[in-house]
Amino acid sequence: MKIVILGAGQVGSSVAENLVSEANDITVVDIDAARLRNLQDRLDLRTVLGSAAHPSVLVEAGIEDCDMMIAVTQSDETNLVACKLAQVLFNVPTRIVRLRATDYLSNERVLSPDCFDVDLAICPEQILTDYIVKLIEFPEALQVLEFAHGKVSLVAVRAFQGGPLVGHPLKDLRKHIPSVDTRIAAIFRGDSPILPEGDTVVQAGDEVFCLAATQDIRQVMHELRRMDQAVKRVMIGGGGNIGLRLARAIERDYAIKIIEYDKRRCEVLSTRLDRALVLQGDLTDEGLLEAENVSDMDLFVAVTNDDENNIMSCLLAKRMGARRVVALINRRSYVDLLQAGQIDIAISPAQATIGTLLAHVRRGHITRVHSLRRGVAEALEAVVHGDRDSCRCVGRRIEEIDLPKGAAIAAIVRGDKVIMAHHDTVVLAEDHLIVFVTDKKLLPKVEKLFEVSAGFV
Repeated sequence: MKIVILGAGQVGSSVAENLVSEANDITVVDIDAARLRNLQDRLDLRTVLGSAAHPSVLVEAGIEDCDMMIAVTQSDETNLVACKLAQVLFNVPTRIVRLRATDYLSNERVLSPDCFDVDLAICPEQILTDYIVKLIEFPEALQVLEFAHGKVSLVAVRAFQGGPLVGHPLKDLRKHIPSVDTRIAAIFRGDSPILPEGDTVVQAGDEVFCLAATQDIRQVMHELRRMDQAVKRVMIGGGGNIGLRLARAIERDYAIKIIEYDKRRCEVLSTRLDRALVLQGDLTDEGLLEAENVSDMDLFVAVTNDDENNIMSCLLAKRMGARRVVALINRRSYVDLLQAGQIDIAISPAQATIGTLLAHVRRGHITRVHSLRRGVAEALEAVVHGDRDSCRCVGRRIEEIDLPKGAAIAAIVRGDKVIMAHHDTVVLAEDHLIVFVTDKKLLPKVEKLFEVSAGFV
């Protein structure tokens, strides 16, 4: 697929890195020459220096015969203009834009064919907010993801010494919770993936991915670790777009304190929040954290634009007694370094948001994509169409499907019914398959399994 990406920032770079590795023809446009040089040094792609809103620059980037344009510059206006140009002048089939302003996102007419004609609008700040809200609802989890409109949940937890299943083979899970149908989709021991089998023994420290119907997921988690007390008090470091969205999303259910350095921004926050307490100050100020009883916080989450401030404030809050700390970190090298240390969860914004984009790039009818383990693995939801002759999955038992080693069909959603996949489970047309892939290099082979032959009508 030929794809033009407008913007070489955090999101654009992450999108480019993911798509280049899947043998797509990628061109990246940006006004920053240094960013483009950095991308070209690391990845096999083309770059074009110039404004994404200029038709001549888009032509140089190959917009005239591209299959998809992804506009993720820092400017909403540039992204929207580029989208309109791509539709009117160059007839680009698929146009995806990043938008931050709620004025654009909340007005359907702005994105309609009569206006800017956007196929998909993504808001990374809102995606991150939803991601963090899920972590607050499941304080024991490292990652919480949903499929099939919330019917199925995939939760990553770190197995805890003393957990009922720790030290026992996975086949014992059925004995522990006979009333719950669940599936351990994958286990990561250190950096090594383990495809789970009945005799696989869970060890303390393993990162375990559990899949179950959403209403059963807490019971499954309980088998791997002790359940934490529910979150009641949250301190948010940073009152930017993400901090504000997060505070607004949870202030009615939790006691919220939000720390922001800029006085004018504090005034804005105080007018837009109903119950949260807004504090002006430096979130790395030990005296301020002590005065505001950070030791009583169930969760401290740092979401400023400064990685170092987020890291240091979380380390400080943890040392002072905060039960759980979450840091937003843009540099992927920092994320890998800090995850599972003193910082409980390090979130990479690019990796948290990439799945929404990838679902529109994948071949076959892929409706949902989640990036796992900081981009190393993926979980995807695919809808199968056709019949036994036109599709490699339909009408076949799981054991008959030619899945590459490292990929597994973990569950099937059939209407309102959630079915955990076993070797003899038969796949039917229109089933939603939840597939876990431990190595992204396997994705092209996996995607071909869900494609329908050209002759099927």
